[in-house]
Amino acid sequence: MDAVSLVDRMLAGDRTALARLMTLVEGRAAAVPAIMARLYARVGKAHVIGVTGPPGAGKSTLVDRMAAQLRAQGRKVGIVAVDPSSPFSGGAVLGDRIRMQAHFLDPGVFIRSLSTRGSHGGIPRAARDIVRLLDAFGMDDVIVETVGVGQTELDIMRLADTVIVVLVPEAGDAVQVMKAGLLEIADLFVVNKADREGADRLQQELSQMLTLRPATEWTIPVLRAQAKDDVGTTPVVEALERHRAFVRTHDRRDERERARRAGDVLDILDEELHRRVREGLASDGLASLVESVRAGTMDPYTAATRILADPQALAALLAKEPRHG
Repeated sequence: MDAVSLVDRMLAGDRTALARLMTLVEGRAAAVPAIMARLYARVGKAHVIGVTGPPGAGKSTLVDRMAAQLRAQGRKVGIVAVDPSSPFSGGAVLGDRIRMQAHFLDPGVFIRSLSTRGSHGGIPRAARDIVRLLDAFGMDDVIVETVGVGQTELDIMRLADTVIVVLVPEAGDAVQVMKAGLLEIADLFVVNKADREGADRLQQELSQMLTLRPATEWTIPVLRAQAKDDVGTTPVVEALERHRAFVRTHDRRDERERARRAGDVLDILDEELHRRVREGLASDGLASLVESVRAGTMDPYTAATRILADPQALAALLAKEPRHG
């Protein structure tokens, strides 16, 4: 079935078509630009929630509890669970059915596991398109759970309207949180597994450090929870609702959306140019140059400089046909 038919079926509420489109998007199929262009006018209604934090912080359990409460409010929820890639297959190590099994048969919830596929920031490029598929499908909320934290994790800011950072006492002190850049991206902190030693101290340190930031209209909450026992999760959802209302009544969402659109152009160009260069380097005109690098008779810097300085070589790379489906 062609991509246009799949899009039409998905927009009519066909979950199977949605799943097939997600597979095409994750595999970066040739039809992806056409699929996303067709959907672009229908996106922007869902509230995107990023949930990030170190491995073992209990993010999946918290997402599960949040989804249950959002469903109790009658909201439809999409979940994108970004898993570490298998070193052999490149696919997600953890599957949809392992995570959040209580929601598996709920027609108001759609869960998709997505491998990082080597993305250094913890969010693969396909994630933005899968979020938009869920948005166009009619989900009210889309929760994106990411792997790990770090400087490159800041790309979650471009994807999410609300960023929830989940920490545990064992994750280290608040200074490490500051070094990781999490103070800059969080709209809400959750100290999970709060029954463990050090939870009080971490909560106090985070609260103190947040007072040192320049004053903003949004006061970042630092909440404690024990998601495994569903303790403290209601205040988390309540804080999420307050931030949702804040985003709607301020220019922040518009500003983020403008930044996302500009970033999307760069991402799409980066992906397309990378593909064209990779394929172009295998062509007859450049294959000998690449082979010299492989053989060690030319260094890669000289090879790259020669290509960049050769208008004909660059034109040949850029002349590769764009992918349409």
